[in-house]
Amino acid sequence: MTTTFTASAITSAPQRLHVRSRFVDDVDPGPGFPFESGLPTTVEQTLELLPTSAFSCWVRDTSGLIGFGRTLRIRARGPERFAELSAAWKALTAAASVEDEVELLGSGLMCFATVAYSGESEVDSIIHVPEFVLGRRGGRVWLTSIAAEGTVPTPPVLHAEPLRRVTSARSSDGDLPAADWAELVARVSDMLTPVADSAEVDAFAEDPTLRKIVLARDEVVTTEDDIDVRSVLGALNRSYPSCWTFDVAGLIGSTPELLIGVDDRRVSSRVLAGTYRVESDPSAEMPAARKLLSAHKDSTEHAFAIASLQRSLGSVAEDVSVDERPHLLPLANVIHSASDAQAQLPQGSELTALDVAAAVHPTAAVGGYPQASAVVHVDELEPLDRGRYSGPVGWMDGRGNGQFGIALRCGQLEERNRIRLFAGAGIMPDSDPDAEVAETEAKFAPMRRALGLG
Repeated sequence: MTTTFTASAITSAPQRLHVRSRFVDDVDPGPGFPFESGLPTTVEQTLELLPTSAFSCWVRDTSGLIGFGRTLRIRARGPERFAELSAAWKALTAAASVEDEVELLGSGLMCFATVAYSGESEVDSIIHVPEFVLGRRGGRVWLTSIAAEGTVPTPPVLHAEPLRRVTSARSSDGDLPAADWAELVARVSDMLTPVADSAEVDAFAEDPTLRKIVLARDEVVTTEDDIDVRSVLGALNRSYPSCWTFDVAGLIGSTPELLIGVDDRRVSSRVLAGTYRVESDPSAEMPAARKLLSAHKDSTEHAFAIASLQRSLGSVAEDVSVDERPHLLPLANVIHSASDAQAQLPQGSELTALDVAAAVHPTAAVGGYPQASAVVHVDELEPLDRGRYSGPVGWMDGRGNGQFGIALRCGQLEERNRIRLFAGAGIMPDSDPDAEVAETEAKFAPMRRALGLG
């Protein structure tokens, strides 16, 4: 049976879905309990219960959503990809029959989604509606079934299979090797116009003169045996529990940057711009990071990110507020300059989390500044197709709630034993090509380590 459709096909003739969410952590969970040997208590135990492929996830520490099986996949491509996917999802939700005894964020009808960075990309943007979803939030665990009308879903019984550590991995140049990328950085840096004071940033929003541009590079990792995605996700989750670990349509990673979160019209976002590369101990290196990230290049880069978010989020939301001063976000391999933002969707708004993500994408952190001018130049200058890297990735439910991170620290699975990694850096007029290469090497590190490389 065909389960993949274009967004326009779903919008014009939405399938009727029957959805049921129920708790499975009760004292007596009743028939359909999915776990063969009791409720898992750790992330690793949960991962061992998953199939070795064909699942999706969005997890932070011990909470999140894991989907397996496929009820429906919706695809779109081109400049209107956000609007087409959003229209298809709204058509599905309007036609769905939902029984939800859980009523937590992510219960009921939900989907995973990953959207290509550029409207020029040859890679599809995807909404994936799983057959079953395991959710954990606030210490509660539930199971959602999503089935086409007239079909009866068979509750799964999940059997443990040990995680297989990735071995025999080797890396090779992608479409843009480090030396070529450094030359591109030098050329682009010379194209940019400096800003004398970060306080002036707001004045340049309507000026097409390029102030910052983000450039990406890639590398390819291959293995002799199939990559056990569960093992990769487990390694990322252990090393970066404060990040959002994801696997959607073979895009695998762990991002520190929440592009947008929507919970009952409340909107949240986390902006990162400016990176300090950790040598050994993040805690001990905080003073050095503070000194570097307060320097002109990094403070201006962060000001661009904040101005970009305030402007774009303000186009769809009210009461937008952003931290007055950025804070330091330490991770195992880097320390970022970070600011958190909050806003409120208008009363009666029908905007979903995907709609809000569309309004703010691409931020200055992944495109550049000013936004419109930078996006055009990225498409012209980068000799690679980013695909879904640096685009929104995450989930949303039938109530319009959801979370979309920026797909960073990630790779796209191209074959069962081949994955393409991506990393990028914000280029400014005073960027040093060697330092920018070093920054991308630090950003490759999480995926490399999870794949057994270094």
